[in-house]
Amino acid sequence: MSRLAKKPITLPPGVFVKKEGDFWIFKGPKGELRKSFSDYVNIEERDGAFLISLKNDSIKNAYAMLGTTAALFKNCVDGVQNGFEKKLEIEGVGYRAQIDGKDLVLSLGFSHPVKIQAPEGITFKVEKNTITINGVDKEKTGLVAAKIRAEKKPEPYKGKGIHYMGEVIRRKAGKKAVSTA
Repeated sequence: MSRLAKKPITLPPGVFVKKEGDFWIFKGPKGELRKSFSDYVNIEERDGAFLISLKNDSIKNAYAMLGTTAALFKNCVDGVQNGFEKKLEIEGVGYRAQIDGKDLVLSLGFSHPVKIQAPEGITFKVEKNTITINGVDKEKTGLVAAKIRAEKKPEPYKGKGIHYMGEVIRRKAGKKAVSTA
């Protein structure tokens, strides 16, 4: 059995969880989140804590979904309580980002600016060469950050492009450095 699923999930003050049909609704100070979970698991509330267990032990993928569901449930609770944040850094001469309403406009050396629309529940913030992506849903926040990074991945020679804050870019030696060595 999953170690995550063995422990009951307690709700912090100010977070409320209820079930409507197939969806679980999480409400907290940062916002609201609707999520559906696997049919293989059973989520029940006992004494103010949520317990996650298997409905049927004989299904092969059920054990895998037990730990996954527990992690997703905890992420939803944490998201409506604190929110999630991803930071991206832009490196390169002439590369910059700016906010246009709720959308993000990137100048990345192409003949046209790249416009990225903010999905519902996601906000952008730009300071100098840093883009901050905030959201309640961890999955959606990570997907938007990956989509922005994919617009101009960091190249290995000079490191120009968009990368996550703190990401290490493996550098390659250029032509001149190799021939002189």
